[in-house]
Amino acid sequence: MSETFKAYYRSPIGAMEITGSEDGVASIYFVDEVRASATTPACLSDCVRQLDEYFNRKRKEFSLTLDLRGTDFQKRVWHELLKIPFGKTVAYFDVAVALGDRKSIRAVGRANGQNPIVLVVPCHRVIGADGSLTGYGGGLWRKEWLLNFEGSRPQTSLFDSRQLMIDARR
Repeated sequence: MSETFKAYYRSPIGAMEITGSEDGVASIYFVDEVRASATTPACLSDCVRQLDEYFNRKRKEFSLTLDLRGTDFQKRVWHELLKIPFGKTVAYFDVAVALGDRKSIRAVGRANGQNPIVLVVPCHRVIGADGSLTGYGGGLWRKEWLLNFEGSRPQTSLFDSRQLMIDARR
């Protein structure tokens, strides 16, 4: 196992702590406090640069090596989230269907909420079937800011929310 390093990035919506190693980026979280370091570790400098490009509207997709740590199911969900394009939203149900199990909506929600690499693994692009902004570890105000920044308006899923509730009970 490689040595773990930390770096910080000051975004327009708060400080972000990045951890990772030569194996890739392991986490990005919003934090209240930045512990300044003299230099950004080489293994995290590309992440800091790409975050800066994103917030300066010069990047819509991230191309980083990720060191995703979680259960097999969580990793499947997070890999599915990586497919959601900039400026688009999907419902939890859509992710469950893409994974092949329409009844796994709640499990998808839990995995989404445990995403350790915010923004890069775009969990903020997952919304309620009715278009509502549901939970976000960084705070709903950040989720709303990010969706507005990306030009995505929460949209209803292709599926009617009443039908979702009926299908979920089956």
